[in-house]
Amino acid sequence: MSNEPQGTDRAARIAALRPAYQCDLADGADRFFAPRRTTCPWCGSDRLTSRLRTTDLLQHKPGRFLLDRCRQCGHTFQNPALNEAGLEFYYRDFYDGLGERKTGGTFGGRTKMYRGRAESMLPHDPTPKNWLDVGTGHGHFCEAARDVLPGTAFDGLDFTDGVELAERAGRVEHGHRGLFPGLAPDLTARYDVVSMFHYLEHSADPDRELRAAHQVLRPGGHLLIEVPDPESRYARILGRWWLPWLQPQHLHFMPVANLRRRLTDLGFTVVAEQHAEPHDPVDLLAAVWLALDHTAPREDAPWLPEPPGALSRGLRTATLLAGVPALALATLVDRLAVRPLSHRLHLSNAYRLVARRDREASESAGEPVAFTGKDAHDGCRPQL
Repeated sequence: MSNEPQGTDRAARIAALRPAYQCDLADGADRFFAPRRTTCPWCGSDRLTSRLRTTDLLQHKPGRFLLDRCRQCGHTFQNPALNEAGLEFYYRDFYDGLGERKTGGTFGGRTKMYRGRAESMLPHDPTPKNWLDVGTGHGHFCEAARDVLPGTAFDGLDFTDGVELAERAGRVEHGHRGLFPGLAPDLTARYDVVSMFHYLEHSADPDRELRAAHQVLRPGGHLLIEVPDPESRYARILGRWWLPWLQPQHLHFMPVANLRRRLTDLGFTVVAEQHAEPHDPVDLLAAVWLALDHTAPREDAPWLPEPPGALSRGLRTATLLAGVPALALATLVDRLAVRPLSHRLHLSNAYRLVARRDREASESAGEPVAFTGKDAHDGCRPQL
């Protein structure tokens, strides 16, 4: 059960956290960023162009975030990227603490989606013995996937304490806490399946994550990846209001062709590519909500200098209530009009790859020059 405070308890918790947040912000938000890159972290090209400028539209923490796109390979990435202090600051109270109840409820209620993800493995391995879900959060996928694969042992790996909670709750058999590349040597050739559902985009170094997956898979095992699709038409149409941009948490956006080539270089064979199935029909709903929430006065949060007054609270309530018809219409369009045609209209907001581990990675595959050195930083934060 979540320990997130409610009502007056929540207000007291926010008040208690406010001094620490204000101390963190005393020197401004610039200290949360690494130096700006001049080359693409995927291919090394210096042909960069600005793609998006936005703010934190979910928590509304201070700061401005820029996404650049490589004109050579199409890779989109946060530039400048968050440094270690920035990752800690912007993730704080998002998946845990003040945000635990909200995110836990969101991810815990998506059983049908989780079952669909597990079913996507059936044509390739209907009876895997051991499955590692990387970025498992509180283990909700693993719990739902057992209904599809009752003979499979599901382990979870996550940077946060959510994986320990998942193990105690019985959602995963073993919970590994830490960074995947650092834990991989102790898990070498242990798993038949490794899954990364909306995880790679959070990583500061996707290439290291893919190499770690190759290491922990047995020969013939499968890697199952799902990530936002930066080539979705919605990404251009909705701009900063497209939810999968999710700034500042999402650091890298990989076109499907790029990821397929990198997997091949690392010794995988891509055996399936899906766009319609992983599409989550919430784009218009989320865009309307983000715009309403951005327009309305802020609700109380510890990164605000002081709590909002009664007038601000009333205006916020009125603004959100006025937007209910637009939210309802967006929901209908998302689910009834767009969803059946999402792939045909190039509106799918995600894609899924299944890749089989066939051989050892080439020593020259995916040269680390693009992701290491002074322009890069370590660390990643997984999704629930």
